[in-house]
Amino acid sequence: MESKAAEPPYQSSARFADSQCYPQYTASLKCLEEFGSDKSKCQEHFDVYKECKKKERSTVGTQQESLPLFMKAV
Repeated sequence: MESKAAEPPYQSSARFADSQCYPQYTASLKCLEEFGSDKSKCQEHFDVYKECKKKERSTVGTQQESLPLFMKAV
């Protein structure tokens, strides 16, 4: 049997780790681990992550606009 290169179980998980917002995401999770259920102490981390995702989505949208029609994501 042929062995394939190590692939993540889900394609989307590989892309998420490559996201420019991954550090903000992990910082939010670490904050939640540190403060448990007191999410108010992590609000700054959440806001930074939310802004990063907005910028990332706008960047992806701009990149999509410059692609030929046949290459655009559906």
